[in-house]
Amino acid sequence: MCHATDTSLANQPAFQLLRSHTFDLSTSLLEKSLVLHSLLRAIMKLRVSAHREAAIPMGELNGAEYIGINEVPSPRANNAKKVSLLPLIFLIFYEVSGGPFGVEDTVHAAGPLFALLGFLIFPLIWSVPEALITAEMGTMFPENGGYVVWVSSALGPYWGFQQGWMKWLSGVIDNALYPVMFLDYLKSAIPALGGGLPRILAVLALTLVLTYMNYRGLTIVGWVAVSLGILSILPFVVMGLISIPKLKPARWLVADVHNIDWNLYLNTLFWNLNYWDSISTLAGEVHNPKKTLPKALFYAVILVVLSYFFPLLIGTGAVPLERDSWTDGYFSDIAKILGGVWLRCWVQGAAAVSNMGMFVAEMSSDSFQLLGMAERGMLPEFFAKRSPHGTPLIGILFSASGVILLSWLSFQEIVAAENFLYCFGMILEFIAFVWLRIKYPNAPRPFKIPGGTIGAVLLCIPPAILIGVVLAFSSIKVMVVSLVAVAIGLVLQPCLKFIEKKRWLKFSISSHLPDITSHGPLLH
Repeated sequence: MCHATDTSLANQPAFQLLRSHTFDLSTSLLEKSLVLHSLLRAIMKLRVSAHREAAIPMGELNGAEYIGINEVPSPRANNAKKVSLLPLIFLIFYEVSGGPFGVEDTVHAAGPLFALLGFLIFPLIWSVPEALITAEMGTMFPENGGYVVWVSSALGPYWGFQQGWMKWLSGVIDNALYPVMFLDYLKSAIPALGGGLPRILAVLALTLVLTYMNYRGLTIVGWVAVSLGILSILPFVVMGLISIPKLKPARWLVADVHNIDWNLYLNTLFWNLNYWDSISTLAGEVHNPKKTLPKALFYAVILVVLSYFFPLLIGTGAVPLERDSWTDGYFSDIAKILGGVWLRCWVQGAAAVSNMGMFVAEMSSDSFQLLGMAERGMLPEFFAKRSPHGTPLIGILFSASGVILLSWLSFQEIVAAENFLYCFGMILEFIAFVWLRIKYPNAPRPFKIPGGTIGAVLLCIPPAILIGVVLAFSSIKVMVVSLVAVAIGLVLQPCLKFIEKKRWLKFSISSHLPDITSHGPLLH
């Protein structure tokens, strides 16, 4: 270290000045003092630099400095802009909802009263707890790994990988749904899109166009989400104004407890009100996440609940009930009944742009999750490579391939399969949340849910019970397929470790990220 310091010192301007300067009797005292003062400052600066270099653990980059919990950046392209509050609200909106398209099956399954109650009560049991946990954990670990990092820090990297596998797979399955819904809304106007080769080509074309939007950058995706969100909600505002003279409140109270399809009802509610934690995989791309993320989640919860409840009020109160007609795409028929063909076309267009918004938001989350896992050394290093636009190119391609492969499934099969896998992932999240509260109660938490450890446990009980109910109502087919997918993840992680050991592929942990192990400074 001394030799390196001497060499560095020789290159300092003050030292060069000292070597080149000749001191004699004619040299003023002031000139001598200035030269010596500059030399002393250079020596002190090098001593501090040497001390910092000695404190850096093996494997870290020279010149690296510790980054606190509230300042953790994810390695990103220098020209990539971070996401601000408004785009983040609409990204969450599209991660979770995208508007009332897809809620029709709740009326079909249980009637108007239970559908309306479901979208008032279910958010309190599920959405609010999940959003609160995401706000606390997302600001505690503001990086692109999101929930993968949460589980890894609490339960170890093996279970962190399982969390990543199940959440990524459920996200890709979820994304396969949006081209299906997009075409379901358009097939009444274009019957050729109902099946066969035209439908296949339409799915491929739509997937490619929206994948390219993700490639161009998250900032573009965020503002596109804002524009699409406004376009998705606006026709239902107009529909509500038109429906006022036709509303009959007695229709909202219709219920038949002996004729409820609980499997379809619960799965549809669950699918429409989950995925609040998905935004955590973009935390490294958010401007000032410790403040922006909790605010965005708060406003998004309100926006999502209103976007479901009021269209259901309109549809069930202004039109005579025909439960069998309440299936995917029925809101466009209600629009025609209330306002005519022009309103129907508007709703169909809104459904189309809504599905586009949900697709780009979900793919952003899935692809950045893979990037975050690669930055933590869980996946090969090439998953962490970014495009010139700052986006995870390999993650986007993997996610798009999964969407194309799964887009042949039906709406109900996709919803049930993704819900089953998502439930397993949420169980791990709840365990990680409570365990970190118990084991590291004093770890820095920029946003902390009040109530202490007991409050954390109580918060997780209602959604955990709901998870058990959703899993219990799953069909045998969905259960078998989902368990096979889980088993693949259990084997995949040891296989990747073997590949890493053999050095067939390169794995590395980003030097910009803090240590999340029990020995690291982050938790202590």
